[in-house]
Amino acid sequence: MYLQKGSLLHPVKGGFTVKKLLVFLSIFVTVLALAAFDPTTYVEATIGEADTLDPHLAYDTASGEVLYNVYDNLIAYKGSSVSEFVPELSTQVPTVQNGLVKDGGKTYIFPIRKGVKFHNGNPLTPEDVEYSFERGLLYDPAGGPMWMMLYALFNVHSLDELIENYVKAPVDQIFDKNGEPKAEYKQKLVDFYKNVIDPAVEVQGDNVVVKLVRPYGPFMNIIAHSGHWGAILDKETSIKLGLWDGKSDTWWKYRDLQKEKSPYYAYAMGTGPYKFVEWDRKQQKVTLAANDDYWAGAPKIKKVIIWGIDEWSTRRVMLERGDADSIAVTLEYLDQVRGNKDITIIENIPQLSTTVLAFGWSISPTSKYIGSGKLDGNGIPPDFFSDVYARKAVAAAINYDALIRDVLKGFGKRVPTVLPEGLLGFDPTLPLYKFNIKTVQDNLKLAWNGQAWAKGFKFSVAFNQGNVARQRVAEMVKMYLEMAAPGKAKIDVQPLQWPTFLDATNRGELPIFILGWLADFPDPDNFIFTYYHSKGDYSSRQGANFKKFVSTPRKELGNKSLDELIEQAAAETDPAVRGKLYIQIQKFAIDNCISVPVYQPVGVRVQRAWVKGWYPNPMRPGMDFYSVYKEQ
Repeated sequence: MYLQKGSLLHPVKGGFTVKKLLVFLSIFVTVLALAAFDPTTYVEATIGEADTLDPHLAYDTASGEVLYNVYDNLIAYKGSSVSEFVPELSTQVPTVQNGLVKDGGKTYIFPIRKGVKFHNGNPLTPEDVEYSFERGLLYDPAGGPMWMMLYALFNVHSLDELIENYVKAPVDQIFDKNGEPKAEYKQKLVDFYKNVIDPAVEVQGDNVVVKLVRPYGPFMNIIAHSGHWGAILDKETSIKLGLWDGKSDTWWKYRDLQKEKSPYYAYAMGTGPYKFVEWDRKQQKVTLAANDDYWAGAPKIKKVIIWGIDEWSTRRVMLERGDADSIAVTLEYLDQVRGNKDITIIENIPQLSTTVLAFGWSISPTSKYIGSGKLDGNGIPPDFFSDVYARKAVAAAINYDALIRDVLKGFGKRVPTVLPEGLLGFDPTLPLYKFNIKTVQDNLKLAWNGQAWAKGFKFSVAFNQGNVARQRVAEMVKMYLEMAAPGKAKIDVQPLQWPTFLDATNRGELPIFILGWLADFPDPDNFIFTYYHSKGDYSSRQGANFKKFVSTPRKELGNKSLDELIEQAAAETDPAVRGKLYIQIQKFAIDNCISVPVYQPVGVRVQRAWVKGWYPNPMRPGMDFYSVYKEQ
């Protein structure tokens, strides 16, 4: 699912400067006004801030936590389970047994709950559900999450692909530079909506009927996850704010809308247990208020503050004073909060997540992170990491065991590929990349037919600022590449703010980038497709050479491309056969060093002892504030 800004390893800054001290004192004075124990207010001291509050664009954990509590989906995961569901805005979970799944798994019927109100008082209707699904499909922003819905419903991975299949022309030919359709294609685009999008999600009385082009098992998992792509918007409010008006001849005006131009960029309004109050960008603070008219009953916690506070010392003081109910704790600081009877530490929380070092196989030529853009000792060419030996050199330059031991404090494990333990196809006997300076040297001497070693190279490794583990990985790549090739390798370590980091990966500017991926849905396809398929979310970040590599048929794959093998595995209904296919895929990925799995995290949570009702779920992007209450 998600691009994770921190997850288990939340960004933190060490040490005090005068500036930091002033910030700390300012915050400290503020929190003095908060009662140490207030059963109606919950303060979470976390890190960073959301990227956007538009649920059809948000694809990170910070945004996800806000949206999870403001919006409802049709169905949701049951407690800690990742395979059982409970109804939310649908009164029933569709199954074959209750007659709400038909046509061999291609038709899903959702009876929409009556009496539910949006936060502005408007009643929920089936038309709101239809509008929400269709708006998300037609929006499909670059780098966003809507590929999952498009894949589930239409077996394509982008709106552009769906358009091209219908119109029989490339999108750059269909639309002009302003995104408007050329005259000869306008009617075809109107027909596209009427004949493709609209029939896929229909209102039939009090029901919403969703029709898939083929059976796809993970569909229920996709729409159950968080308040993002499955979130239900108020149609009337959305139109008034300036979103798509629901008409067949205007939808393209809202296609791939820039996040800052969305009226939901810094605003949220759903049917969930909490109402959006304010997003204070300067303080990185989001305030929510209880929805006392919530259809499932009023929340016990009446006010929620999600406060991004980067300074560890400030978060710690807030927790110890009782001014914060839970805080983000980097594992290197975990021991500092042990032994306090008023603080509860919950360890070894399962996470369906992997942190991976990925490569830009085709970097933007204008990138400032590749130096001269040439293999001349002062840069690298944009396709430098399309060479397998360049990738293998980096894979050998990470001291994985030291990272897990010293930085993660044991709260992580090695995995052979991007697939986390706990999912079908995971095989602990697959080989792991090994840290070895000699291996680094050997591969550098082979990279680019020896030219990388002969001429030298320079590039930057970026990470999201404050994430200690990712910083350490970046520093290891620098240290050991430069150690293996003294005077030849020149590596800059670049800390970037989270939004800047995301934008740089989306634009294909980074030679190497380190990201965590939390499952969108608990199925191996979510990881394998995301990292290894040409149309996966990472492919847009890894470039054209990567796409070409995985879409080319290969003898070692039975004359199939890796893309085709991944698609075959996703469609396979026999778990045993499916598991074997995923192992074959992973062996190919390891041999070719497509990307480098660094670790699978194991979570930890730190909260005041008075916090009750919290439960883990690896598919949840953050706190479920509706479930918690405070009791001394």
